[in-house]
Amino acid sequence: MKKVHFIAIGGSAMHNLAIALHLKGYHVSGSDDEIFEPSKSRLEKYGILPTVNGWHPEKITPEIDEIILGMHARIDNPELIKAQELGLKIYSYPEYLYEQSKSKTRIVIGGSHGKTSITAMILHVMQKLNIECDYMVGAQLEGFEVMVKLTNSAKYMVIEGDEYLTSPIDRRPKFHLYMPDVAIISGIAWDHINVFPTFENYVDQFRKFIELINPKGTLIYCKEDNELVKLANTTAIELKKIGYSTPKHIIDNQGTTRIIDGKVEVPLKVFGEHNLMNLNAAQLACEQIGIHKIDFYDAIASFKGASNRLELIAENDTTKVYKDFAHSPSKLKATTAAVKAQYKNSELVAVMELHTFSSLSAEFLSHYAGAMNTADQAIVYFNPHTIAHKKLAAISIDQVKAGFARADLLVFTESTLLQSHLLSIDFTNRNLLIMTSGNLDGVNLKGFGEKICNQ
Repeated sequence: MKKVHFIAIGGSAMHNLAIALHLKGYHVSGSDDEIFEPSKSRLEKYGILPTVNGWHPEKITPEIDEIILGMHARIDNPELIKAQELGLKIYSYPEYLYEQSKSKTRIVIGGSHGKTSITAMILHVMQKLNIECDYMVGAQLEGFEVMVKLTNSAKYMVIEGDEYLTSPIDRRPKFHLYMPDVAIISGIAWDHINVFPTFENYVDQFRKFIELINPKGTLIYCKEDNELVKLANTTAIELKKIGYSTPKHIIDNQGTTRIIDGKVEVPLKVFGEHNLMNLNAAQLACEQIGIHKIDFYDAIASFKGASNRLELIAENDTTKVYKDFAHSPSKLKATTAAVKAQYKNSELVAVMELHTFSSLSAEFLSHYAGAMNTADQAIVYFNPHTIAHKKLAAISIDQVKAGFARADLLVFTESTLLQSHLLSIDFTNRNLLIMTSGNLDGVNLKGFGEKICNQ
């Protein structure tokens, strides 16, 4: 039985990989200084939750076959130092995924937005068609027990390719390590400015990603993104390259979005032009491994979306409440426009939480100009304590208003005041969209949405 130890086992990605290896039959151990939900309960369910928090170099022994190092660990972590002294094999999370998938056909989904949704669509179709595959996806999906699956038998590995850094001792973007056979890039919109200080530097990471595709492989890219079109035209000439865009579609009298492809009409459970583009990318990727377009459409019709991606969390006869992971300008713009277009006869109240390093940086705020203009009422929330915790310079309400370039923008810095304001609104024939990579400082968003609908 192979013995694998995780340094920083509690992370979202790390704990899922730990569970995947446990289910594969490996002996899994791990450490972390603090483990939060849902990682804690999920590790406990599989019997691999560390008994005490903290770093314990005595756990690191020559009997361990492999160490997997999480991004949360620091370069001076005592367990890492002990592993280095013993000469143990040390892998980052993405390095280990590659090691586990060397003999498989790898489909890697990259881009500044839509990665999780495209990955989820591909996995949904493959599951519906009973095609075995390994995978790594960044959200919990309906019908999937875990977010990482590794087997010896699957021919395919589907990987959500994040551009963030690999580990404390490896500063490469994660998606540079996967060497795809089929690669998707959904679009390029500057993000992670703490790591990629200029737009040019950020774009260069995608150039390198393209260059790392198998020379006999395929690049599928959004041809509605001018920067991406330039990259596709100037890199890796030998690759098969397929551009995609928003497919032909209608919204019928029942509010259902339908894809139109020749004589075929496919009713969908998802909506929004960004989701239609995501679907087009997923279809093209599936086609590369022999899945016929008609079979893809039959399967995708039942796809409801990934968790926290335009997810309906509450509704009544006249109101719907959605939550979405959107936090970057391009995601905000696409998600807000999608909900407004889907419900043309209802007003839209859109709330966005500034929560990430980039979004809380004063120099980045101007990139949000116009991002929420399709909402009838736009609201931004941020917590000054979060900014201080990230060791960033303070930002003001006036700076946020100027950044979003919307005169009637409402800005809140206290969650309780924001909640009170939303509860004071008459939501008859109004919808609420909450966009955040956090939770408005501890709010049960589903419960709050139900409160809106029941008042």
